[in-house]
This record gives sequence, structure tokens and C-alpha cells, in this order.
Amino acid sequence: MKGKNHLLVLPVVASLILTAACTTEEISKRPNVLLIAVDDLNDWVGCLGGHPQAQTPNIDRLAARGMLFTNAQCQSPVCNPSRASMMTSLYPSTTGIYFLEPDIKDSPVAKRNTLMPQRYLDEGYHVTGAGKLFHNAAGINERYVPNYGGQFGSFGPMPEEKISPYPGHPLWDWGVYPERDELMPDYKVAQWGMDRLAEHHDSALWLGVGFYRPHVPQFAPQKWFDLYPMETLQLPATIEDDLEDISDYGINITRLKHVHPPWEWVIENDQWKPLVQSYLACVSFVDEQVGKVFTSLENSEYAENTYVVFYSDHGFHQGEKERFAKRSLWEDGAHIPMIIIGPGIPAGVRCNKPVQLMDIYPTLLELTGLEADSLHEGHSMVPLLKDPEASWPYYARTSFGPGNYAIVSDGYRFIQYNDGSEEFYNHSKDPHEWYNVVDDPAHAELIKAHRSQIPTDRHPILGERSTGHESFAASEAERE
Repeated sequence: MKGKNHLLVLPVVASLILTAACTTEEISKRPNVLLIAVDDLNDWVGCLGGHPQAQTPNIDRLAARGMLFTNAQCQSPVCNPSRASMMTSLYPSTTGIYFLEPDIKDSPVAKRNTLMPQRYLDEGYHVTGAGKLFHNAAGINERYVPNYGGQFGSFGPMPEEKISPYPGHPLWDWGVYPERDELMPDYKVAQWGMDRLAEHHDSALWLGVGFYRPHVPQFAPQKWFDLYPMETLQLPATIEDDLEDISDYGINITRLKHVHPPWEWVIENDQWKPLVQSYLACVSFVDEQVGKVFTSLENSEYAENTYVVFYSDHGFHQGEKERFAKRSLWEDGAHIPMIIIGPGIPAGVRCNKPVQLMDIYPTLLELTGLEADSLHEGHSMVPLLKDPEASWPYYARTSFGPGNYAIVSDGYRFIQYNDGSEEFYNHSKDPHEWYNVVDDPAHAELIKAHRSQIPTDRHPILGERSTGHESFAASEAERE
């Protein structure tokens, strides 16, 4: 919904008559917002069933308390553009922020939008956050999150020498490290969030808590690895020759100039199980940190009047499509967990409508009784929070550079690459996206409908020199 004065939403919002000049008392009674962000988390959580052995009791507890969006998609399978899209509610094709560079301030379009933390600050909220909420480049979170609490070590701590045998990028490492949870940045971020929830504020609270794991390096203490013994560890389901029905461009854009371990290296060095084990260990570790923050909310003065949004910035491959990384338009790269909890939201309900990260901002504005922003390209999910089967005419769109798009509906994924090659997957018959049926005439009308969602206006690429820029340029060069 894009109109003004949408006050007839959930019960707690309906009672708030907000004026242009609210009193301190009125602002203090507004609903609070708690964002819980997890970095590189795919659907390997218990409530989504992405991996049969994933142990995430706390994320599952959140799903049991609110609405789980089972078909949520990121705007880009890369940290910077995905997070920029969420905080601006603009597509990468609108802003030109496609890869790890540039910053929001360097996009003439993006910088016109009021970022979510600033909007809530302008509305009289006490705004604060810590960890990774925007991209992790130096100074970005400090720039855009008022009262920023710090990174607490970011992706560290790092051992003096690599634990894994992979000789590549220093962040691409995995294994048991360090000795104790208390040494992990996410442990410190969680404690910081708990401390903020224990404080009293005279105004409503906007609090962002951003966790770094399971982003590489995939380190966690030994006890988390013990949850996933090697002898019983299951690898993700795959098939041989999965790439046979993918165009050369579709393969190149997910491999050329990337820094992740190549499929061939992983298999030759017998590292598939160690990679899966490390990822699952990191997921379970961060799950406990999520649980601590949520329990603190439940025990705080904000418990009855807070909207919680749990989400990831994008997915992650662990061998599917013969790759180990993000940066793909397939389900494993673009599908994310998303849970919304709060007053009036039904508990333990699942919604399969195609929603996306950039829908979060307009949703929160409506939930908290604030005027919608006409510049937003996302859509408020409040109708779905009332009724998960409500009419929802929207598709979800993910991109990796201009011309490379995935369009997702309720049950299908369509992909179009910049060379014109395409893929189409029927999730009811092929949830793993093993069989590209774009040439099946039975799907012609569905494909046409999805193809119509591809944007014709595409902002030129901004920034330079990141992995994404290099991969896009290399893929383009191969088609010439």
C-alpha cells in the first residue's frame, strides 16, 4: 500500500492517532521495532527444512511466535546491494548499486531516499544498532545507524594461519575456532542488544542487531561442531550433470573471477563435508545468539509492544549447482528466512506468497502507524500479516548486475541472463531446481507472465573493482 494515513491495520496500530506534532508521551506509546539480521543464512533452519539436520531451536521459536514467510527473496545475492535495497526500499536496477561497491551515498538515486534508521529517528524514536546492518565496509554502519554500538570484531577473531587447506582469499576459511563463544563478535553483539533491551527510553525504540555468522570465515567453537558428527552428517541433495541445461553465461556469472573454492577443488580435497559441517555449526551458534536477544525482549518492558523482523541478506550454496558461495539467482542463492512477530500478528502461521527484503521497510511504517513513503518500490506486507492467503499480485525480483534477473512467484522461478538465455523451474515438481523447463510449451503463458516483470529501465553499474564487477565483466567478455 502506498497511500497516506493507513491507520486501520493491526489492533495496536489502529489506536494510535498520529499527528504532525506528536507529544513525547504519544511517541513513547508507538510500537517499537527490533530488527535481527543474520549474514549469509540460507534456508538451513529447522522451520524451513533446508537441511534435515539443522538445529535452530531459537529461530524455530521465533517462527512459532509469528508469521514465517517461506518464499522470501533477497534483492541481490550480495551483501551490499541487498542491504541497501532493504534500507531504501529500492531495487538495484533503480539505484545502480549491484555489487559490493558503491556506498548508498554514491548513488544519486539511492541517496534521495530516507534510510530506515534515519526515518525512525526523524519520527522521534530512539534509534540504535550494532553489528552488521548495512554493508560491513569501513564506516558505513557508523554513518547510517545513529548511536551505533560497534562491530565488536566483525568477522574475527582470525587464527595466525589458516585452518582449512584452501589457499585462496583469507576470509575463505572454516573449522573449529576460537575456544569459547565469548570470543566471538556475535556473542558480544548479542550481549550489547540484551543490554539495550534492559534500558528504559522515554521514546519508542528502533533497535537493530546484526550478526556476522554464518558468513565466512565459518568458525565456531568445538561444541557447535559436536552437534554435527562427520560420521552421520548429510550432504545437500544434488544430481549429476545439474548444469547441463544452464547456458554458458548462466554458469560463467556464478564462477568467473569469484573467490570461493571451486567445486573441483572441494571434491579433490575432500572438503565438502567439512564445509557443510562448519556452516551448520555457525548456524547453530548464531541461533543461540538470536535466542538470547529474543528472550531479553520477552523479559523487557518492550515485550508487548514491539514488532520483530528476523531476516537474512541472501542465501548461500553448499554444493548445490556445483558451487560453494552466494552470488547466484537460483533458490539457494536468493531464498532467505523471514519472520515477523508482534502485536496482532498470528502465531505459528506460514505464508508462501513471494515477498522480498525491500518490503520490510514499508511494512514497518504501516505497522508503526507512520505515513508511507511514495519513493518506496517495496510493498507493505500488512495484508498478508492479517491473512497469509490474501490477494498478493506481486512477484519477487533478484538481480546480479543489470540484465541478470530472477522473478519468483508462488511456485515458480524464472531467470533471464544478460545474453538472453533463460531458465524456468516448477517448484511444485522440482523444489531443488534441477530441471530447467523453459522450453516446455505447457509453461509458455506462465513464462510470459514472469518475463513481463523484467525491468526495461536499468541504472548503469556504479562502483568498480569488486568481485561482482569483475565477474560481470568477465561473463560479458566471454559472450563477445
